[in-house]
Amino acid sequence: MVVKRLSSEKFAGGILAAANHVASFCDEVACLTQLGTENSHEAFIEGKLKPNVKRIYLHRKNSPTIVKRRLVEHYFFLKLMEVYEINDAALTPEEDEAVCQALMEHVPQYDLVIVIDFGHSMLSERARKILRERAKFLAVNAQCNAGNLGHHALSKYPGVDYMTATETEVRIESRDRHGPVRGLVQEVYEKLGCQRLIVTRGKNGCICCDPASGVIDIPAVAGKVVDRIGAGDAFLSVSSLLAVQGAPIDVVGLAGNAAGALAVATVANRDAIDRIAYCKQIESLLK
Repeated sequence: MVVKRLSSEKFAGGILAAANHVASFCDEVACLTQLGTENSHEAFIEGKLKPNVKRIYLHRKNSPTIVKRRLVEHYFFLKLMEVYEINDAALTPEEDEAVCQALMEHVPQYDLVIVIDFGHSMLSERARKILRERAKFLAVNAQCNAGNLGHHALSKYPGVDYMTATETEVRIESRDRHGPVRGLVQEVYEKLGCQRLIVTRGKNGCICCDPASGVIDIPAVAGKVVDRIGAGDAFLSVSSLLAVQGAPIDVVGLAGNAAGALAVATVANRDAIDRIAYCKQIESLLK
């Protein structure tokens, strides 16, 4: 078996990728994130962000910037294991205050706030409350992963304007492994009280919920699939731009599926969504 260590190529993480995706379509974008004071990788991050992304870095003492390494089987590109460099202990009161102050200062300045919460302790309940109360439009993905399983849930973000989740995350939230997915999506949507919810299902497309349309299915549009890592970040980033403008939920879902299709055609977060390529893909789908 041939194993490839992808971390040797150093791909950008989900937060940086999301900022770059949005920057392909918007003039002004800000990326607020937390780096470690040890092995900060700040030079690498600077080299990956697009020029029109404003950098807002917070620093956590005695911690590394989070690095995730994947070991994959080369032929089928299946992940065998993942290794984290992380300090996921709760923030100190001083660190939490710094995050909250930064959110209070910057969040109200933007028409759209996208939160990709990986459950690694940066966002406390107070920070999440600030986001819900001060964002003009709040789009959220609260990701369940190997580093937070059992300690992170969609219900940490009730009442948001727009949320995306995977089918697995919906099943974890509803504590139902085998039930019909459409019923579970409806149940979670009503429980969260969010305005719009889209649940991504890979090759099965996505399920969309909002008050106007109820629960509807949108088919997948991906052709070539190289690597699924980063597809959710691309989906949320691009679809949020339509959601904030009040586009119909089926249009939002289609836009997200198209972005995800471009993301899975490359390895991890190697490239940001290209606006021209994306528009051409949409034109092709509508013909």
